[in-house]
Amino acid sequence: MSSSGNRIVETVQAKAHKVASEDLGRAKALVNDAARSGSYLYPIKGMFYFLTHRALWKPLLSRLAPTVTLSVGVVTAMFFLTYLPQLGILVFVNGPLAVFTTVLLVLSESSTIISILSKNFLLQDAILDTFDGTLLDRNATGLLKEGRQVNSGTDPINRLGKVLKNPFKRFSLDSLVRYVMYLPLNFIPVVGTVAFVVLQGRARGNSVHDRYFQLKGWSSGQKEKWLSEHTGPYSAFGTIATLLEMVPVASVFFAFTNTVGAALWAADIEAKETEMTTSTAPNLREAASKVD
Repeated sequence: MSSSGNRIVETVQAKAHKVASEDLGRAKALVNDAARSGSYLYPIKGMFYFLTHRALWKPLLSRLAPTVTLSVGVVTAMFFLTYLPQLGILVFVNGPLAVFTTVLLVLSESSTIISILSKNFLLQDAILDTFDGTLLDRNATGLLKEGRQVNSGTDPINRLGKVLKNPFKRFSLDSLVRYVMYLPLNFIPVVGTVAFVVLQGRARGNSVHDRYFQLKGWSSGQKEKWLSEHTGPYSAFGTIATLLEMVPVASVFFAFTNTVGAALWAADIEAKETEMTTSTAPNLREAASKVD
């Protein structure tokens, strides 16, 4: 090979090494941010908090029967109709592991379908009540009054009055396109499936505090700035939440416990009791307003 050819190869190798080092550095930074924030624990905290606070069960119980029926129907239909065809494809790239990776893939697909149908047609109001009720239970009454009437009493769900601001949007086409784009990652043995879950988790994480941001009165620019500064914590929360909601039938239960976890996290941020707020200006609303 000529000297010029060697220089080109060396340049490409150096560039590749630089890019890889930069990407690794960013990945380490995200992991460190997530670890310091403790955000990955909030889905678990939400589970225990939900189980020990019976008042928060009311929204779930009011929608339990139709949602469980939907979940069982979707999971059963997906395994009956799509497991073997997808196994036949994945076995060529994943080998014996295809038996397990196909299960994860079908569960992920089922979870997405259940999420689209339930959150748009069955659970919107119930999930909103669960988030708002948890804020009340954590004494974040002042924050909640920015978007909802609050009645007197001790039961957090019974205290919820008329909704003044509703943050929930119908399932967007962007989310569906993103899901379909990432789906082929499952053809890569193990690593691809993990990457698929993490990417789905990152998208999930970016939406868990939509209600909180709305109550804070943040603009889209303020919200995007906050999320970009805390990508690691929100990705970690979203990944754990995604994994929990992939569990057949129980995905409905975990949708509510994840909502409780997100509300607990929001209450801690508001009370400045998380690592994420130690370097934030004295008031989050004032700090975020500087974006504009």
